[in-house]
Amino acid sequence: MSSNSYSYSSSSVSFSTSTTRNGETTGSRYVEHTTSDPSGTTQHIATQRSGEPLHHERRDYDASGRLTSTEGRALGGSGADSSRRIEDVSDEQRENDKLYEERIEDEYAKREGGA
Repeated sequence: MSSNSYSYSSSSVSFSTSTTRNGETTGSRYVEHTTSDPSGTTQHIATQRSGEPLHHERRDYDASGRLTSTEGRALGGSGADSSRRIEDVSDEQRENDKLYEERIEDEYAKREGGA
């Protein structure tokens, strides 16, 4: 009978700093999360300084510890990817829905011979 062993580990560390000088406060945040399994290690690092966008970096290492890929990007000041955004479209959507319903009613009326 063969015995298979599987090893997995995960660790996280985070800290933040804040300093006030002459009434002005500055600070920074740092978060690191690392997961490892027999195939390799993935590391996520996020950093941010006060008033600046969040920066996220991912690093992948193979089983022997060699860096195989890395990617980093700055995220918008709200913590969201600056190329994507959420918009409130409820008023516009409501107007579009109303126009659609009117057009559908007109179309049905035409088909029934009422218009």
